[in-house]
Amino acid sequence: MARLCLLLSILAAPLAIATPARADFRVCNGSQNLVGVAIGYRGSDGWVSEGWWQVPASTCATLIEGELKSRYYYLYAEDAARGGRWAGNVNMCVAENEFKIVGVQDCFKRGYQQMGFKEYDTGRQGSWMVQLSDTPGTQEGQK
Repeated sequence: MARLCLLLSILAAPLAIATPARADFRVCNGSQNLVGVAIGYRGSDGWVSEGWWQVPASTCATLIEGELKSRYYYLYAEDAARGGRWAGNVNMCVAENEFKIVGVQDCFKRGYQQMGFKEYDTGRQGSWMVQLSDTPGTQEGQK
């Protein structure tokens, strides 16, 4: 009986220390260079764009921590060394340095730049991951 209890406690130990799965929006940089990343989303005060996350080659960054609340998120990224971009056709405001901008209208009038963000339909998943790559056609994925 003692052996059975010991066996059960050994088998159950990993369950006791297991951590719950994290839910968040992550970007992984599969390119060879440092990438600057900005995200757009629908906030309580309207559309918000936020950046810059500096994501070194072969690393990931969490842009939104916790369970995702929206279905659609928008991403824009620039290769710091070569100037390449991961962009789309949804215009949002960005700034030269770190920023959090509410609203997507009149970017230039308000002293910001306007960039085209790519839309990601998360299908209301709790978490999402985008993989940036030097290879066309492999720039996104889900977690």
